[in-house]
Order: sequence, then structure tokens, then C-alpha cells
Amino acid sequence: MLHDRLLVQADEEAGERRSSGGIVIPATAALGARRLSWSKVVAVGPQARAVQVGDRVLFDAEDKAEVEVHGEVYVVMRERDVHAVASERLEGGSTGLYL
Repeated sequence: MLHDRLLVQADEEAGERRSSGGIVIPATAALGARRLSWSKVVAVGPQARAVQVGDRVLFDAEDKAEVEVHGEVYVVMRERDVHAVASERLEGGSTGLYL
């Protein structure tokens, strides 16, 4: 990866969802509001500062650029397009989620 680019793999559970009443909502259903997606970081560029490989990032799925590598679909984005990072590397009893 170059500069501040990230290569992420979308979470598998990001497809269909269940409502609180148990109704299955398919991934193709249109929502009134934009929905953000969680993905796992698989590669980072040398100038990415806040994100490391293995972190989970929250981003806008509408602003994505997909690429296929060895049959797997990944998303390429800039670090500045990340809305939040969930990380297990933080210490001191913090939640591991920072915005």
C-alpha cells in the first residue's frame, strides 16, 4: 500500500441484519439514512498513523473502491475516510474504541 492508504476486508456479518422483532433485513434493502460499515484492516501504507493491521475500522460503504485480489474482495481507502477505529492494542482498561 502507498502513502496513507488502507486495504480492508468487509466483515461477513455486514450483509443481512435482523430487526429487534426478528425480521431478516437483506443487505440489498435501501435504508433512509446512510449506514456505516465495519471492516478489518489487512494492509496499511507507511504514512498511516492511527491504524494498524488487525484493527477494525468504521467507514462509509458508499465511498468505497473495491479491488479483487486472489478471488477475495477488498476495499481500498484513505486513512482520513475512517470514522472510528476499534483496537485491542490499547492498554489501561480503555474500551479500545476511539473516534
